[in-house]
Amino acid sequence: MSLELSSVLYPTLNRTLLFSALNEKEFKIVADVLEPLYVKKGETIFREGEAGKDLFILFSGAVKAYGNQSDGNQRLLFELKQRGQLFGEMAMVTNESRASTTIVSENAVVLMLRITDFYRILAQNPIIGFKILKAIIVVENQKLEQSSESYNDLIRWGETARRRAITDEMTGLYNRRFLEDSIKERFSNLVGLRPISLLMIDLDKLHGVNVRYGPQTGDFVITAAAGAIRSCLRPSDIPTRLAGDEFAVLLPDTNRKNAVKVAARIRENIAKMQVNVPTSHEAGENVTLSIHTSIGIAIAPDHAKTIQEFINAADSALKKAKDMGRNRVEIFDENFSLDMQLAANL
Repeated sequence: MSLELSSVLYPTLNRTLLFSALNEKEFKIVADVLEPLYVKKGETIFREGEAGKDLFILFSGAVKAYGNQSDGNQRLLFELKQRGQLFGEMAMVTNESRASTTIVSENAVVLMLRITDFYRILAQNPIIGFKILKAIIVVENQKLEQSSESYNDLIRWGETARRRAITDEMTGLYNRRFLEDSIKERFSNLVGLRPISLLMIDLDKLHGVNVRYGPQTGDFVITAAAGAIRSCLRPSDIPTRLAGDEFAVLLPDTNRKNAVKVAARIRENIAKMQVNVPTSHEAGENVTLSIHTSIGIAIAPDHAKTIQEFINAADSALKKAKDMGRNRVEIFDENFSLDMQLAANL
């Protein structure tokens, strides 16, 4: 770069962070080796993972830096629009590959400081080199603050997405997929060492509530029942809404005796509920409903050696509770299960 051009740049760039500590003579030494690049909108200056140690200074236009995510998509890390802002500086300092992909978002003029020229300046004029390095540290701290906000947003978004992926939206309980994954994980790790129990739960005669008062009232009852179930459990337990008014609870490290206690507590808790809901027949009036539930219990490895046997055993116990009059808790009975199979084959 000519001395004439460096004299023109000095009044423009001497107040920017990189050059603010340099006097005019020092600035000219640096400006003499700056290489101007004219880059169009949409063009890439460098890509994440590429080798390259040169530093870039934005003179006009705008650039955006993106980082690759684990799903293959790109996340915006920061955008530069102000004259004199740096990018690419950390590859120069750390001697590592590019940490982001930088794309021009508005037609830009970019000044490039090659790593070889910077080393030469550092060797010949160490004061200038140290001033530039000090400015780079300040710039990097600012970028870390900006990018950390982006990463915090990403973390929050990821946590929200994770909750949605494993949670039933209406009740806030876990969903069927999470229950199945949890059974698979615990069954493979715990069976033979510590017992696990599964409760299958069904609200009794909720269909009549839906018919008489409408499905919105039924949803209100389901949500209230979900809260009653959750209130009876430990943090390690996994309450799940399977579908409609069907629930399940996985109880890790829980034997027969304790599973019966938990199931009885859930049944009693739901039976005590007085659910005050609006009636669809007369606007402005409410009706108080009492709800009962039937619960079936299976324990592994006592009742099952495989995951499907475990689920089937809990379903069979629930069927027994319903057949014996509802509003009760029943444990898996192999004889009852055999009777069911025989009846189905007749």
